[in-house]
Amino acid sequence: MRHLLKKLLPSVAVALTVTSSSLPMPARAQTYPIDCAILLCLSGGWPASVPCARARAEFIRRITPWPVEPPLQIWRCPMGASYETSPSSNSADRIFEAFFQNKSAGPQQSFPAQDAATRIEAAWRTPEAPINFVLADRAAQLVQDRADIDISGPEFNFVRSIRVFNVQYARQYQAGSEGDCERSANVVLGTYGTQGEFAWQRTSITALPTAHIGLERWGQNCPGIYHRSVFVDWRDYEGNYGFEQVNY
Repeated sequence: MRHLLKKLLPSVAVALTVTSSSLPMPARAQTYPIDCAILLCLSGGWPASVPCARARAEFIRRITPWPVEPPLQIWRCPMGASYETSPSSNSADRIFEAFFQNKSAGPQQSFPAQDAATRIEAAWRTPEAPINFVLADRAAQLVQDRADIDISGPEFNFVRSIRVFNVQYARQYQAGSEGDCERSANVVLGTYGTQGEFAWQRTSITALPTAHIGLERWGQNCPGIYHRSVFVDWRDYEGNYGFEQVNY
């Protein structure tokens, strides 16, 4: 898959640029699912191209308050909910197919709310099937807040490498007549599970990556600090490290 990604990423970017430039302005944004672009461009280390620049901009926009969203919403990239009755088992082929797919006629995807995602069925259909017919057994799939194909293999470790640290506040100051040092912070960490599901959990200042800036003097004597930021980091398919930080 690595050689396939390295070989095809430039041509995919060029093809998308040419295709989108030939379309009317309102249609260009719908040429391909943005989360398929994020998935592909992130895996390849954000190669220089117009589609990948747009994908990265959306990736960062989602972690820019408010609200703070999952930067990659893989459940919006329809890799498995296709129109083939015998879909390919090759995960890389699914990504490229989804990247080029026009979503205007594709199956609906759900967006996860804070408590639970709305369950919306998507299925492979044959041309003869009625519009309201959902194929049974293995063909029917529930597309929720996870990938719609199996991404548990190591080739998708780059998805699970994404971490989102939301420092909702971190405050350090001297208080009282004796100058006691007061510290308080609220930090949450967003991570991706085996199949691309996203979840938040509480964490601490000490868990922040070394690339994060703004809290270097936390815990040292008692300099006054008030800090809020969102920090996202990741590793691409080849293991190269990347990060972005948004202060607010």
